[in-house]
Amino acid sequence: MVEFAGELLYNKNKLSKGGARTKMGTPKYKRILLKISGEVLAGGQKSGLDFATVLKICKSVKKCTDEGIEVAIVVGGGNFWRGRSSGEMDRTRADHMGMLATVINCLALADGIEQAGGQARVQTAIPMQQIAEPYIRGKAIRHLEKGRVVIFGCGTGSPFFSTDTGASLRAAEINADIIFKATNVDGVYDKDPNKFDDAKMYESLSYLDILEKNLNVMDMTAAAMCRDNKTPVLVFNLSDPENIYRAAMGENIGTVVH
Repeated sequence: MVEFAGELLYNKNKLSKGGARTKMGTPKYKRILLKISGEVLAGGQKSGLDFATVLKICKSVKKCTDEGIEVAIVVGGGNFWRGRSSGEMDRTRADHMGMLATVINCLALADGIEQAGGQARVQTAIPMQQIAEPYIRGKAIRHLEKGRVVIFGCGTGSPFFSTDTGASLRAAEINADIIFKATNVDGVYDKDPNKFDDAKMYESLSYLDILEKNLNVMDMTAAAMCRDNKTPVLVFNLSDPENIYRAAMGENIGTVVH
């Protein structure tokens, strides 16, 4: 590995860290963190898991690892429970319930990765050794280097923090090149594209834009953490799970926040 003009170049795989668009056929990133909302895993259902959807996502992830791209995943739990929408319940207890919901989704994704022919490890911020490894940064990185998909559960392990913040934290800890934030829209718009026909999608934005314009990309804590750690975020549509692979290979989709 050599350093040139502030950019890390990986000679063996010709992978770049946060570099320019590359031609299809050559992976653009060495290590990505994929952030998936729990609702996405419900497919057309309003809650629970749609295993056909889970498997499609996992097959796209497996294509990335086949190209030598290291993939970590943070998944939400909104298809089962949302702590901030728990009414009169104690917020700390409600958030703990939400953390447990993320573990259900982690196990579903791990099973999907294995069905697709890959290897996966689940690590949780709250120890539960019978079903998952505890989160250990060095061990997570070794799994990634061996081609295993690492799926992080329980967010940050603390209440009052979103899984977006958990994704920002884990991305910084494992030195991910970028966060892929998979959503149900094509990118970041100046207004809701479901309500306004003239909504404009941004191709790129700065974190200052996100914070000043209060754009609905991620919560302020997560955005500030990405800004401080210089972690770019690519926001794209997961209605077609192949977009994960296309983005990893450098296809020009979604909105880049940097």
